[in-house]
Amino acid sequence: MNYLLLIKEIYQEAFRHLGHSIVKNYFRIFTWFCFLSFIIVLYAFLFRVATGFAFD
Repeated sequence: MNYLLLIKEIYQEAFRHLGHSIVKNYFRIFTWFCFLSFIIVLYAFLFRVATGFAFD
């Protein structure tokens, strides 16, 4: 739990000093896009492993 609070604090500190709201919103959207892309890639890999795909 302490690890999650540390990540939250780092995230908030990084965006606190960005002044312009467009830049702030762009980086937030980009962060969520990267996170969701990573989840999709992880799901696809686990699906291939679970169905016995041959990695040659």
